[in-house]
Amino acid sequence: MLRSPLTLAACLLLSLVFAASAETPLPPGVKRVPVTLAGGFETNPVDHGRPVILIASALGVAPEVFRETFTHVHPAGPGSGGPTREEAQKNKKALMDGLGKFGVTNDRLDTVSNYYRYPPGPGGRWKTKDASANALVKDGKIVGFEVVDHGSGYTSEPTVTVPGVDAPASFKVKLAYTKEFDTNGSIQSIAVEKK
Repeated sequence: MLRSPLTLAACLLLSLVFAASAETPLPPGVKRVPVTLAGGFETNPVDHGRPVILIASALGVAPEVFRETFTHVHPAGPGSGGPTREEAQKNKKALMDGLGKFGVTNDRLDTVSNYYRYPPGPGGRWKTKDASANALVKDGKIVGFEVVDHGSGYTSEPTVTVPGVDAPASFKVKLAYTKEFDTNGSIQSIAVEKK
């Protein structure tokens, strides 16, 4: 029976979607062990708790550029209820004067600022999505890692532990910073740290 090209294309697409969603088979003797990821939201002390690496990446500028520009901003003090309208306008002008020459638009600055704004109340944090990963273990030893969900919003390397496995002292987590919110501050890879 002959099928139309559209039907063949649809069949191929369905098989690719199924293959991509299926769990990758492992070599004999290798098992997956879910890892525990903790922390990863520490900021550079010079940034006073601001996730500058995320903000700068989302704006497409180097963190140093954002830091220098922000030195011209005068935030309202704690408990002040926020800046006055005049203060807010001066702060926005200072930011646009410094960032506009790098192609940052007012709309993009507003979008990024609002996305990484702290929620009100104590203990708040910018928007994040937890990552998840598995250690690949053979004969009780870690032979590799697979990142299941890359997460987002990490500003520093999270601590990796592998429950029930006699693991080396430390792991190297590689983070990726991009302009896209869902991949900015994501875990790109995890590896056993070389000594």
